[in-house]
Amino acid sequence: MASSSGNSNSSGWTLLQISGSEQDLHQLMDERKRKRMESNRESARRSRMRKQKYLDDLMAQLTLLRKDNNQILTSINFITHHYFNIEAENSVLRAQFMELSQRLDSLNHILNYLNDPTLNNGIWVYETEPFEKSAASFTNFTLNQPIVASADIFQY
Repeated sequence: MASSSGNSNSSGWTLLQISGSEQDLHQLMDERKRKRMESNRESARRSRMRKQKYLDDLMAQLTLLRKDNNQILTSINFITHHYFNIEAENSVLRAQFMELSQRLDSLNHILNYLNDPTLNNGIWVYETEPFEKSAASFTNFTLNQPIVASADIFQY
């Protein structure tokens, strides 16, 4: 019996050693698991911080882009307003130009009529003699030159 109790002691001791080794193994695995969880938590915290920084940078960029957009819209509105003012002024100038061109054409037509060698005091003459410049009202005026207008003579 002694030998069987010795055997049981010996196998019990081995079981205790194995149990102790298993316990140490479980403790080691628990320690690794705890470190891994701690490492994962730290990694997740860093990831959240990176994500927050990225979002903050995007918000700053959005604010800057909105500011730039508002400045561009203000410039567009100013330029558009200025364009319409210039377009209106240009239309007025075109109308004045057309009116003055018609007046100039009319005056040149009158001058051509008065310089026509076949006229004599407004009466058609069928002679081939050139028109004489003896009219007193035209002494200081050259009838052969057309009237030319310049934009510099008009004051706005």
